[in-house]
Amino acid sequence: MAPHGNGNGIAVRIERCLTPYAEGLRLQRELHDARCAGEIGDTILFVEHPPVYTLGRSAEAGHLLWNRETLEAKGIELVETDRGGDVTFHGPGQIVAYPIVDLAARGFGVRDYIFRLEGAVIETLKALGLDAGRDARNRGVWIGNAKICAIGIRVSRHTTMHGLALNVNTDLSLFSGIVPCGLADADVTSVAEELGAPQEMDAVRDALAAALVRWLGQ
Repeated sequence: MAPHGNGNGIAVRIERCLTPYAEGLRLQRELHDARCAGEIGDTILFVEHPPVYTLGRSAEAGHLLWNRETLEAKGIELVETDRGGDVTFHGPGQIVAYPIVDLAARGFGVRDYIFRLEGAVIETLKALGLDAGRDARNRGVWIGNAKICAIGIRVSRHTTMHGLALNVNTDLSLFSGIVPCGLADADVTSVAEELGAPQEMDAVRDALAAALVRWLGQ
């Protein structure tokens, strides 16, 4: 789908069909190259992936709990990627946002940028009635001792890739095959789990997109 512009100079692009992880990475790299070349402005790419475990640059082998035979039987892909962080899960019912943002042009440091991603998610969840916040142990967004949104990024040529994954209607049982983000003493939750009912994905995505545009456009 073509990007939609807005007043903060940030475009939003939504892929409404399930996007294989490799295709999502290809789209990111395409947008990243175009942003670095000055051919486009900052853009946030939204996708949902088929079930996949991704291993970040600091992932430990022991944090993948299921063997390849089990992954194949459950239809879960395994991919090594170049983002920061440990192992995480992507799948249907999860909103994945990949901001392609020139940090130098925005005047953001990496920590400030991540703080803004977290802030946009927290704002979105609070509008749904959820008391979400940060946790000093690990970046991302939490409800109590349960992570609801994982964050892992890469910065190249001052421009970001990868981003955040917000569990909305995600099948949380599929997190059982990993130690999410390498935190053995933490749980994982979703918006549906916390509110007791499945949520309208488009409505949550639209609210998150608007929040990200505000937080990154400030």
